[in-house]
Amino acid sequence: VQLVESGGGLVQAGGSLRLSCAASGRTFSGYSMTWFRQAPGKEREFVAAISWSTDNTYYTESVKGRFTISRDDPKNTVYLQMSSLKPEDTAVYYCAAYGGLPPPRRPYEYRYWGQGTQVTVSS
Repeated sequence: VQLVESGGGLVQAGGSLRLSCAASGRTFSGYSMTWFRQAPGKEREFVAAISWSTDNTYYTESVKGRFTISRDDPKNTVYLQMSSLKPEDTAVYYCAAYGGLPPPRRPYEYRYWGQGTQVTVSS
């Protein structure tokens, strides 16, 4: 599976961005999709995930109510709608694919990764 993220950029605190992750190479609908992020000097952390077949969603506590993950299987794309952004959301955001259920929260369990897209939130 090849993954390509887009949609990052610079936004003021309180603003919104929508990240996209386009997949190719294998049947997208058979993979759970996850967003991670990594800030400078910090470990890569789980942000949100959406299961294949059930479309169950999972969020880290700090983004609940602000971020929404969704998927469009015919378009082979997963989205992360981010609202009420905070400076602490600044990071490189990565999407990853997992061929199972439920999607894990530990990065080392993922085989397929995108190259990342930078999100910078100014105060």
